[in-house]
Amino acid sequence: MDTPLSTIAVVGLGTMGAGIADVLARAGRKVIGIDISDTAAAQAVAALEASTARAVARERITEEERQDVLARFRTYSDLQAAAEADLVIEVVPESYEAKQEVFRALDGIVRPDAILATGTNALSVTRLAADSAHPERVLGLHFFAPVQAMKLVEVVSSVLTDPRAVDTVTRLAQDLGKEPVAVGDRAGFIADGLLFGYLNQAAAMYEAKYASREDIDAAMKLGCGLPMGPLALLDLIGVDTARTVLEAMYAASHDRLHAPAPILKQLSEAGLTGRKAGRGFFTYAAPGSGELVRDALTPLTSAGAGAGRAVSSVGVAGSGTMASGIAEVFAKAGYAVVLAARSQEKADTAKARIATSLARSVTKGRMTAEARDTTLALITPAGSLDAFAEVDLAVEAVAEDLTVKQELFARLDKICKPGAVLATTTSSLPVIACARATTRPQDVVGMHFFNPAPAMKLVEIVRTVLTGDDVHATVREVTARIRKHPVDCGDRAGFIVNALLFPYLNNAIKMVEEHYATLDDIDAAMKLGGGYPMGPFELLDVVGLDVSLAIERVLHREFRDPGLAPAPLLEHLVAAGCLGRKTGRGFREYARR
Repeated sequence: MDTPLSTIAVVGLGTMGAGIADVLARAGRKVIGIDISDTAAAQAVAALEASTARAVARERITEEERQDVLARFRTYSDLQAAAEADLVIEVVPESYEAKQEVFRALDGIVRPDAILATGTNALSVTRLAADSAHPERVLGLHFFAPVQAMKLVEVVSSVLTDPRAVDTVTRLAQDLGKEPVAVGDRAGFIADGLLFGYLNQAAAMYEAKYASREDIDAAMKLGCGLPMGPLALLDLIGVDTARTVLEAMYAASHDRLHAPAPILKQLSEAGLTGRKAGRGFFTYAAPGSGELVRDALTPLTSAGAGAGRAVSSVGVAGSGTMASGIAEVFAKAGYAVVLAARSQEKADTAKARIATSLARSVTKGRMTAEARDTTLALITPAGSLDAFAEVDLAVEAVAEDLTVKQELFARLDKICKPGAVLATTTSSLPVIACARATTRPQDVVGMHFFNPAPAMKLVEIVRTVLTGDDVHATVREVTARIRKHPVDCGDRAGFIVNALLFPYLNNAIKMVEEHYATLDDIDAAMKLGGGYPMGPFELLDVVGLDVSLAIERVLHREFRDPGLAPAPLLEHLVAAGCLGRKTGRGFREYARR
């Protein structure tokens, strides 16, 4: 089991199997591709020919090297071809029956010292190993698609696995240029264990008609920096595959967050399984295509245009980073901005912060000195909300405390002229509670900017049951004018982004609590396997553990789901004053500035 793996068989030459074969052949291994479908085998060969041809064209390899790679890959239709393999990787469909049939057959074919690896991303490696004549040589080797690009490989061992086998395949993964992470056998492992709960919640959110498929995907891409929205990702993975993974996870965890959303079953049974079928949550140009095409659910871009109120001046209440960032955004777009704080000194300090930000933009060549001066001239700092008397839109960006916000809205109600739109930037509190503090709840709406406001493109527009149609249209028009992307959602805890993001973060903390994986392995898994810009613990420390805990509590209180209860470790760290980067210690320790 600790000998070099020079000959490797790949059983199942679908997209994943073909990708694994490609990477192995390029790394100098002799690859035996096995599939009962001649078509699948031919497509795998064609894919390798095409990828290596591109590599030659880009001068990454020579034509001679390409021919060597192609010569190392041979395809067969019979498992007997695996007899000489040092390692067999099965990548057949996600069912115990299919995989167990392969492992039982391999027991009578391969050498006693050969390692058998399953490419499952959800099924129990232990169960598969126990059904083998030699369970000690069975482990999981979970690659991520596209295999050529994704660096993560989860090496999964059961209680029966020989550690020498784990060491051997770990060295193989490193030789392939991958980042192996050793994990125990539990449904979903690290990356999919966190990813699929999030995808499931997004599907449920769409099914409940809380937000459109376009807005859900845009919110997670623009608000979290993800490479794909959750519904588009479900289509790419396969709706049926996602349902299978979630069924396995729910069977193991009994966590309602893993209970497959009914829409996954409906789409699967209708044959609308995603890109491979040409239709899933979205519609595609053809089966297997990634090109989106318009369908009956595609929104009209002109919807609601011209229905809003005129806005030429904006008031921003607050003196913190978010308030100054929002004021900067409005001023850059040409709006006259009143920046009001609790004192003139605080307001002047906030404007000075904007001046510093604009100066950086000039230094980096993003704007001219003239544009900077014009933008600053549009901002008037004020030491009282009384300066909002004539603004057309008032945006509060004060502390995330409902009592504070309600008092502020009660004052805005008395100060602002009739017809002014009143907006809150809350990220988790009920907008309707702010609206009811006024005598004009129809004029109140949520405009949730993301930090830093000048850089982040997303604005969640939160409409209450009392918000007027013209008010909703107004904030959409204004959001477009300040060059942000608006997404519509209802007035419930977390809106879109936080309602999907924070349960994922909470589940990552639970993994650490259960000693399943380390902080570093979880962060690496989500960055390398999921394409996330930051790992969950990096993000938690940046957001602030106290802020994260407050949002988790709001979500738990709103939805009453036991799976949303804040992880005890998060509660303990906050109680100890370990709040993340701002205190120098959170999940990790940081150098004090």
